[in-house]
Amino acid sequence: MSEKNASYGLLSETSTIEETRNVRLQRHLPPFVGIRWLGAGWRDLTHRPIPSLAYGLVVFLLSIAAIATLLLYGRDYILFPALAGFMIVAPLLAIGLYEKSRLREQGGEIGLRQMLVVKPAAGPQVFFTGVLLSLLMLLWMRSAVLIYALFFGVRSFPGLSHITAFLVTDPVGWIILGVGTMIGGLFAAFAFAISVFAIPMLLDRKVDALTAMGTSMALVWNNLAPMIVWGGIVLALFVLCVATGLLGLIVIFPWIGHATWHAYRAVADAGS
Repeated sequence: MSEKNASYGLLSETSTIEETRNVRLQRHLPPFVGIRWLGAGWRDLTHRPIPSLAYGLVVFLLSIAAIATLLLYGRDYILFPALAGFMIVAPLLAIGLYEKSRLREQGGEIGLRQMLVVKPAAGPQVFFTGVLLSLLMLLWMRSAVLIYALFFGVRSFPGLSHITAFLVTDPVGWIILGVGTMIGGLFAAFAFAISVFAIPMLLDRKVDALTAMGTSMALVWNNLAPMIVWGGIVLALFVLCVATGLLGLIVIFPWIGHATWHAYRAVADAGS
């Protein structure tokens, strides 16, 4: 390695370390502080709401297109884990909403076009984080298929209507639901911890992907009670979206996105 490249690498590493040190890991926040974040997110949503709602509409259309593709190619057996896996990559999809909230804090404004082509401070590290989150989502979906195979063998998937009735009414279905919920809960907890603040941090600071995910996990661990409550709020709102045929994403997705930015600002208070 040349002396110039070595110097650049050292400076880059030093910059990352300094950026990480400038994050004060807040502790002992009130358990229900998430209600305050929702209020701040709602104010961001209703301030010039058209870009945020249009952003939510784009996410809704992408979700419908993904579901239609699964059904068209006979992959309906991974529909439920795909919906659950959506929550893993949702922080990445919400980066434009974080940018609107960030600029609004600074007195700036942003339109839909700028929200769709955000330039994060961490640059391509966001892409690397997205790849890792996508791989985690695929692993989650594969684990759901393996659970099905353990209970049913290699027989073909009977269809959504049949399997839904079986899971709700049959004792074996209850066992499958229990095992699937337990394993899915582990995936969900890990994915939530590493991603909830990683993408806002990569937008805001020049850090690498692994540092951002590790810091996100530390932030969650240091405020376990409020983050459990926050995760429950997000889950409940997502279930509401599913109950409305995903139409709720148009409003709820940008609402949660803006609120998550305020959660990041509250939990990872920037040092001077």
